[in-house]
Order: sequence, then structure tokens, then C-alpha cells
Amino acid sequence: MDAKTAERLRALADRYETADFLRGDPSWFMHRAEGVANREATAFVASALSFGARSQFLPKIAWIVGRAGGDVDGWIRSGAFGRDFAPDDARCFYRFFTHAAMHAFFAAYRDVMREHGTLGGYVRASCGGDAAKAVEAICRRFGAPGGASVVPKDARSACKRVCMFLRWMVRSGSPVDLGLWSDFIDRRTLVVPLDTHVVQEAVALGLLKGPASSMCAARRLTAALAEAFPDDPVRGDFALFGLGVDGAPSARHF
Repeated sequence: MDAKTAERLRALADRYETADFLRGDPSWFMHRAEGVANREATAFVASALSFGARSQFLPKIAWIVGRAGGDVDGWIRSGAFGRDFAPDDARCFYRFFTHAAMHAFFAAYRDVMREHGTLGGYVRASCGGDAAKAVEAICRRFGAPGGASVVPKDARSACKRVCMFLRWMVRSGSPVDLGLWSDFIDRRTLVVPLDTHVVQEAVALGLLKGPASSMCAARRLTAALAEAFPDDPVRGDFALFGLGVDGAPSARHF
């Protein structure tokens, strides 16, 4: 990466990583939640549904938060989700996620809570401080028998939604990211979420050779961004995503 591109990315990150970023973004929901465990649970559920058009998935997240009475952690922990999502209900909830798939997702999450207290407790015990290993641990747990298709079954794909969730949980000192796991995962090990806008701008800037959706590509882009942000590579996510959305304001797709 040349010095001019690095300087431009840092300026763009300064422009976009502000509280205004929360408007119309799924991260808004976790900031509205009260309590550490509830923020974590709200963030994980919101990230899991964050694909496609925002106009479609944001109402689905809002519906779940509403059904939970704002306490997503308690709603899952108590099994109350079973009143809204039956294990044999094949009706569509969102895109290719059926009510039954959502039930399996919440049931798997409840099992994690019972065994480790919180998802953070499970990840802390599984990742050794490395975010890439955290991605693998989350996929492994939710892709296991009895899990769900809501989370990727392995970390060979870009795992965009999981990587975004980890950015929210790990980066501290941000008006967007919560930093709840900053004490046990090094932010330098985070992997950039390969959002459509991020890939588009990365290709335009020569940071990626072409459109890609693999974990290998995500890690290559992260390594490139580390040249501009050596202590916090995924800060470049704000620069690339913001630039992409500004270039296509009507799209607002993840």
C-alpha cells in the first residue's frame, strides 16, 4: 500500500467512525440494550441477521428485541423464545431462515449460556486471545449437531457477520464498537468483515485483486489494512464501508 492510500484510509476512518455511523446500522440495537450480558446477546442476534437489504433485516431484529421486551439475554436464557419460534415450524422468518432454524439457533445459544454463563465465557475459554480462533470456535459450536444454519458451519467462508460481531465486541474506545471482550482478545487479530461495499472499495483501491468471499481473502485484506492501521487493522472497515455506502446511498445492502 502506498503512503497516499494509507493516508486516505486513515482520513476516511476518522470521517466515518463516529456516533452518526449508528443511524441505520444494526449496531444501534446493542447500544440501546441495558446490561453487559444483554448487550452481548443483542449484538450476537443482530449480527446473525445482518445480511441483505437493511430495510428488510432491521425490522426483523427490531421484532425480536421487541418480543424479548428489550432483554434478549433473558429471553434466550429462559427459553421464552420458544413461544415465538417452534422447532417444527417451517415458515420463513427471514430469507432462508425458517422459524425452526431460528429456534435451533436460540436453543444452541441457550446451551452456551448454561455451560459458560455467556457467549463471551465460551469464546474466552476457546480462542486463546486470537480473534480468528474465536471465529472458528463460534462456527464450530453453532454448526455442531443441534446447532443451526444461522451461523456458518465453518470458517472457510468469509464469515462476515461473525467477524462484524467480533469487531463490535473487541474494539474499545470507539463510538460504535463496544469493546466488551477487549480484555481477552487482541484487536490486532480481528479479521475485517467482507461486506459488499468493503469488497467493492478494496478492489477499486487495489487492496484485493477481485471480488471474493473467503476467509483467505478477508485475511489478505486485513493484512493490507494493517499497513495503514498497524495496531487496529479493522478500523479500515469504517473507511471502506463508509466510502462504499456513500457511493451507493440507495443500496444500503450488507
